[in-house]
Amino acid sequence: MRAAALQYVRKVSGFRAPAAHNQEVFDRAVAEIADATQRLLDGLEIRGAAARA
Repeated sequence: MRAAALQYVRKVSGFRAPAAHNQEVFDRAVAEIADATQRLLDGLEIRGAAARA
């Protein structure tokens, strides 16, 4: 999850690695996006999944 979030933040920000003065906000964005992605995946319901289990 973190790797995907890092890739997204890099793409959107235009920076592969942020300058030292931007590191905190960069890292926070990665963490928040990873958390949001996990919540999305946790909340999705897949039809028919219970029937196969």
